[in-house]
Amino acid sequence: MFVLNYKNLIMKKITLLMIAVLSTASLVAQDQVKFGLKAGVNFANLVGDDIDDGETLVGLNVGGLVEIPISEAFSFQPELAYSQYGATNNDEGFDVSLNLDYLTLPLLAKFYVAEGFSLEAGPQIGFKLKGEAEVDNVSVDLEDGVKSFDYGLTGGVGYSLPMGIIFQARYYLGLSKVYDNYDTGDIEIEAGDIKNAAFQLSVGYMF
Repeated sequence: MFVLNYKNLIMKKITLLMIAVLSTASLVAQDQVKFGLKAGVNFANLVGDDIDDGETLVGLNVGGLVEIPISEAFSFQPELAYSQYGATNNDEGFDVSLNLDYLTLPLLAKFYVAEGFSLEAGPQIGFKLKGEAEVDNVSVDLEDGVKSFDYGLTGGVGYSLPMGIIFQARYYLGLSKVYDNYDTGDIEIEAGDIKNAAFQLSVGYMF
């Protein structure tokens, strides 16, 4: 019997996907493919039937992107970014912060609706980098309680200036549960219907 390491399998698929993206880009005229860097802020929370009283956690998003034109009005735009998700609340007098960091890969269809203005939407997958709870500034590792893989849908609007500066406003809604059942004796989490969500604002530059 063979046991498959699903994390390695997923990473291999991502590698093949990125190779395919770069291969596609190589078939397009070099002066049409654009590369960029971006950074911004996430206003994150956790949503679902089994969570309430969550408050917004402010985090970072930073990464890169490639815009591959398909036609004058349509492009394929894969991105790779470090994103901080999670939530905060006050539970029985204790300040609790759930910090969930991911390496995210949005795969976006980009439609230009006016000069410089675009609509962007598509699936997003994420790989957990950190799962941690802070209770009154005391950190608790949730490494085994937070799932390694996250996926969902993201979409929003973008604006590009002629000199290459870009602005993005986007919303991400997770479709996968964040947690596995988890009990360390110090902290107990039930998987439940709890998913990531975030409103994202970013600014960047295209080369």
